[in-house]
Amino acid sequence: MYSQFKNITILLAEDEKKIAIAMKNAIGEYFHKFIIVHDGKGALKSYHKYMPNIVITDILMPKLTGLELMQELRKVDSDLPIIILSAHSDSDKLLKAIDLGVTKYFVKPVDPDELLEYLATLIPKIKKSKIIKLKDNFIFNAQRKELYLNSSTIKLTKRELNLLEYLLEQKEYIASNKIIKRVIWNEDVSDERLRTFIRRLRAKTSKSLIINSSGLGYGIAT
Repeated sequence: MYSQFKNITILLAEDEKKIAIAMKNAIGEYFHKFIIVHDGKGALKSYHKYMPNIVITDILMPKLTGLELMQELRKVDSDLPIIILSAHSDSDKLLKAIDLGVTKYFVKPVDPDELLEYLATLIPKIKKSKIIKLKDNFIFNAQRKELYLNSSTIKLTKRELNLLEYLLEQKEYIASNKIIKRVIWNEDVSDERLRTFIRRLRAKTSKSLIINSSGLGYGIAT
């Protein structure tokens, strides 16, 4: 039943270390990765590093609460499955979690089998994810057509966005200068104009995000 979890990464944010370790021991073996952090800021950092498919978070944590963490994650991915854990049913916090788009709310202690059964229902949704992790901690939301770095949106022009989407579609290959000119301008502009365009995009993002293959063209680093 749980073979479908073999490519799934879970991020668990739980400040009670014994509970976190017990949960990992109970269900962690089913997943590709089961990452544990013990505070909200660590969870946010780990999210950007590992791009987990599912986040499970305690509602009361140091540095960032579960709700504050959820608010930050929603800036990047409105569809990310987020499961809230709480030691008691707090109606005010539950309503706030609903407003933020919580996927599920479990009251502690959590039954591992019940949790696994619920996680299995999320697999079809996860397979439709449009979140793409890029080099240097950049994240591209293909559904929203937005580029992020550490939850902040990178403002792109229409042509910059068109190039990014095209390079992602062709990410196994280097796109030739000629094809890129056709995609971006629909005409044969000068090589210098293309180089200036790429240079400006790199200035907005990073020098290593757009790969240059001398004499061939450009690609994207993932």
